[in-house]
Amino acid sequence: MTEIIQKRMTADMDEEFVVFLIGMRVNKPWKIHRWLPVAMAMGRMLNELMAQDNSDLLHAESWGGRTTIMVQYWRSFEALEAYAKNPDQNHLPAWGKFNKLISSNGDVGIWHETYSIKPGNFEVVYNNMPAFGLGKATQLAPASGRRKSARDRMSVTTGTVA
Repeated sequence: MTEIIQKRMTADMDEEFVVFLIGMRVNKPWKIHRWLPVAMAMGRMLNELMAQDNSDLLHAESWGGRTTIMVQYWRSFEALEAYAKNPDQNHLPAWGKFNKLISSNGDVGIWHETYSIKPGNFEVVYNNMPAFGLGKATQLAPASGRRKSARDRMSVTTGTVA
């Protein structure tokens, strides 16, 4: 069973990192032969990354539905881009196959958003939660003292607590 941490916690991250949101939307559910391969490709990519000892993917979590979302935390944009463009890994061939078979025909949508986050430009809090999100990708620290309020957490890594 997942351990519930029964106190307020925050993520302790003092380096730049990337939040990558990615997902798909099933526009025509009856066309399972179109959207199932897209969903399966993401699973293969994630398994590939998790199996690498030196992966720059810090953590990923996903939620399903007609529109899916996966939140990924990466060490850097350069690492994310290097994975995406590497012909020896699963992403680039899957992207080529998607463009060949589906492209813009409307059967299944894909989307992503990328955010580069600098220290002192984020804050998170978890209460009565297991390790989750950025806190699972990095280290957890008590959300107390210098990290008690959202404003304090926004500036704790820069050393300029308000």
